Amino acid sequence: MNNKIEDYFSALISEMEMQKEILNDYVVKTIFIGGGTPSMVSISEMDRLFRSLYKEFNISNEAEISLESNPGTLTEEKIRFYLDIGINRLSIGLQAWQNHLLKKMGRIHSQSDFIKNYTCARELGFNNINIDLMFGLPDQSFKDWEKTLKEVAALSPEHISAYSLKIEKDTRFFSLLESRKLILPNDEEDRKMYHHTISFLRENNYKHYEISNFAKGKNQCRHNMVYWNNEEYLGVGLGAHSYFNKSRYSNIEDVDQYIAMLHRKSLPCAFKLSTALKDEIEETMFLGLRKTEGIYTKDFTHRFGISPFKIYLKQLQDLEKKGLICMKEGNICLTLKGYDLSNQVLIEFLLDDTTDINIQ
Repeated sequence: MNNKIEDYFSALISEMEMQKEILNDYVVKTIFIGGGTPSMVSISEMDRLFRSLYKEFNISNEAEISLESNPGTLTEEKIRFYLDIGINRLSIGLQAWQNHLLKKMGRIHSQSDFIKNYTCARELGFNNINIDLMFGLPDQSFKDWEKTLKEVAALSPEHISAYSLKIEKDTRFFSLLESRKLILPNDEEDRKMYHHTISFLRENNYKHYEISNFAKGKNQCRHNMVYWNNEEYLGVGLGAHSYFNKSRYSNIEDVDQYIAMLHRKSLPCAFKLSTALKDEIEETMFLGLRKTEGIYTKDFTHRFGISPFKIYLKQLQDLEKKGLICMKEGNICLTLKGYDLSNQVLIEFLLDDTTDINIQ
């Protein structure tokens, strides 16, 4: 296993060396180390990774550098190391406050592991910490969720992400759900949890800035804002996605194939798709409406040379009448009802092949 990790990081570093030309004229402003649990990785391998990052790319001194982590995989030595190599934003995957829910989810950590890790990170100097939470869990009551939010907010992290559980096919939860051995909150309870999240965190000085994300002060996740603003980004590593030069592409997901391809100095691209103007407009609407501030019509018009009202006037008017969006002060944003029905709202911004977009 250790040899596989070493081989993987060697391949990852080779990919960065091959991709450096694409960012030759860029100053890197955000870095996000995620995918799986990078905090499980040894200090020596993480040191190799960051030495290569700083060597191959022009990284801003003010860059936001985030690392995903899980309680139970963090140590005081690792936390000190992360700070020393420049990581300045730590994301901790707590998910739930109650140990019985963590066990039900198959998490390896306990509440006490989380508290220990969070306290250590604070004392050693991390001043930008995100905590990932999840509601709609099996056997989770509304009181459980209230307790989770209350205890986490009392710790005053700079950022909280709160997601509703989504059951994916070919998972243990999906099999249990199919066999009726999994008890999930119903849709009404799920929405009650979400609405309470918004109101409670606002009362505790967190700005609700994206469907599932809340921040104190100016601590919005700058890296994720790149996605929601539909801006360019480069992903490296197993299964990583990129959006660059009007193309979307992703890497293969088989680790052995990934290592073998990089060993042959071949980029491990699984697919690449050029985005047409129509696609870019759709994606900008889908992603931008996830932000609570929504889409500024002035920015949209500057980017595409056409107002969103000229493309989507009928859809926008219909959605506003239904109370799903709000149009005021030069922007278009979802209402609370729109958040609850966001999938139904966003599908309205798909453009068919006959749509005529005339840019002056």
